[in-house]
Amino acid sequence: MNRNNGVFWRQANQGRRGQVLIFFTLWIPILFGITALVVDFGFLYFYQSELNASTQAAALAGASAMSQPGATVASTTAAVQAYSGTAGNENNYTNLPGVSMVTGYPKFKCLTTVTSDFGLQCYGPSNSNALVVTQQVTMPLFFFQIFGGKTMTLTATATAAMKGAAPAPYNVAIIVDSTHSMNDTDSDSNCNNTRIACALAGVQVLLQGLSPCQPGQSSCGGATDGNVENSVDRAALLTFPAVVATTAPDDYNCGSATPSIVSYATPFPSTSTYQIVNFSSDYRASDAATSLNTSSNLVTAVGGKSGCTGLQAIGGPGTYYAQVIYAAQSYLATEQASHPSSKNVMILLSDGDANATAAHMPGASTTSGVYPSTIQECHQAITAAQTAATAGTRVYAVAYGAEASGCTTDTNPTITPCETMQQIASAPAYFFSDYTATGGSSACISAAQPITGLNQIFQTILTDLSNVKLIPNNTT
Repeated sequence: MNRNNGVFWRQANQGRRGQVLIFFTLWIPILFGITALVVDFGFLYFYQSELNASTQAAALAGASAMSQPGATVASTTAAVQAYSGTAGNENNYTNLPGVSMVTGYPKFKCLTTVTSDFGLQCYGPSNSNALVVTQQVTMPLFFFQIFGGKTMTLTATATAAMKGAAPAPYNVAIIVDSTHSMNDTDSDSNCNNTRIACALAGVQVLLQGLSPCQPGQSSCGGATDGNVENSVDRAALLTFPAVVATTAPDDYNCGSATPSIVSYATPFPSTSTYQIVNFSSDYRASDAATSLNTSSNLVTAVGGKSGCTGLQAIGGPGTYYAQVIYAAQSYLATEQASHPSSKNVMILLSDGDANATAAHMPGASTTSGVYPSTIQECHQAITAAQTAATAGTRVYAVAYGAEASGCTTDTNPTITPCETMQQIASAPAYFFSDYTATGGSSACISAAQPITGLNQIFQTILTDLSNVKLIPNNTT
């Protein structure tokens, strides 16, 4: 390279030094803009996530509230507000102040898709089966203020269907007291029939709401031994006292014969059974069907077939129900082993009084008070139910006309039939009492479920077995 060329290139490079400064000056606003975009939108994303979470929580709380018996627009709206992100409520985040419920919300909806997919009728407040919640909040911007953007309003919407979507298949063991007192007339206006007939009518309500097969199937198809292919919820009917196994069909074959009652023997004979009908899923022709399948042994046994009595209250060897609870749990464990994704539920309906004598309980201890024993009979039933709960079974107790006194074999400590049923339930919300039934104690009230009438109680249990569910906001 000659000397003249070297001078030329040095002069050229020196002339480009000012261009760097120009480019840097031009890039400063762009760099600030990118920083503003990253920082402000990062914060906004975080705020939007919190707003979404509180809106979904409010919608789910409202859907749960509207599923309860006697729910109103006011009680549901109160539940929505309680779990919203507005000031003073459960999901009011400290870094998200000023959240408000958009005017006109929550909105109560009757969505036909929810009805067709889940069989969930519009029985909620304002004839609804779902509700929509919309919240908003105005948040300050940081770097974007340089460009004139001071705030941004965020909005979140959530839609939830009320209880009606089951989280998993259920195995439901229904235990109905069939001792002699169940033949007495319950003159309460909720039923006004024999106690056994009133009890079975309540069980029919339960079967009308369980899912025999998937909602999308037009028909559950044929049944083998009471079960359809691809069954969902399976229910079994048990009773006490036990019967000779070969005579159990007399409770559902619509004949004139009666089952042969057996004592509460220890060990329990293999020829006897507490289970009148095995776990079955043929109680309705499809999940959308509104009537019970009268060809089902289970439906017939609970009085759902015209002209057939169903389960008979024959009575006999007094009342002792710890043994049937253990038996029910054994049946449930076997059923769950065959359907690993299922959950177990036990429902016991009785007045709660245990009074069997030694003559009724051959082989039982007369001194220990530990199962099987002729003393502490009510406490033994509580222990049996707690054992089932520990194994994962949800235990519901329905006190039907529980009297103010009873459980005479329990002296250390003493206990009433009502207290027994309360403690059999695996949670306070799983205890129900029809204390208005003839002979019932007006003091036997469930604080968590203060409702009476067996039909309403079984409807509430059915609702409790289902879940509220978030659904897409554009659901119609």
